[in-house]
Amino acid sequence: MEKRKAVDIFSEWANIGKDEGMEKGHSKSVTQMLSLVESHLKSKYSAIDVGCGNGWVCRKLANDIRCENVVGIDGSEDMILKAQKKDPKGKYHHALLPSWSPKEKYDFIHSMEFLYYLKDPLEMLKNFYNLWLNDDGIFIAGVDYYLENEDSHSWPERLNVHMTKLSINDWKKGMLDAGFKDVEIHQVAANDNFIGTLVMFGKK
Repeated sequence: MEKRKAVDIFSEWANIGKDEGMEKGHSKSVTQMLSLVESHLKSKYSAIDVGCGNGWVCRKLANDIRCENVVGIDGSEDMILKAQKKDPKGKYHHALLPSWSPKEKYDFIHSMEFLYYLKDPLEMLKNFYNLWLNDDGIFIAGVDYYLENEDSHSWPERLNVHMTKLSINDWKKGMLDAGFKDVEIHQVAANDNFIGTLVMFGKK
């Protein structure tokens, strides 16, 4: 059976309201991710959320008085339409990665549960560093699908979609190879049934 495109699955989920569940399910991890970057953000900064879904993280960032400009991008047109409906004044764009890149660079890149859908996510880290991020910029990304999280290993078959499975060390090496400095790796929002979202943090 031919594998489905992740963007098609997310469009389906947007249409049946599953994005609300994703927002709730990822909220704890994202809250901890934003806490990790809090002290590193400038007094005035621009931000982009990669794989923004219904825009919930963008809306969260827009409430930060220091955030002068926030943009959300997603490969699912239906998710973008939903984000625009929820936040008519927000900036949301349909964009297919890795080929798309922004016309301007940002001080802060955030991404949750996006990178492993790419064929070569480590190459995308290099793109983020070179093409997306301002000097002294901050990058943070979270993934739940990774080698050490055995409970996630069935996801590609269950959803019939491509996912790239990497280890914690693979991700750390990928961050360093991309050029990031002060790289940190965390596992956040862990509980008795979940070893945590794998989070990678780095500066340019």
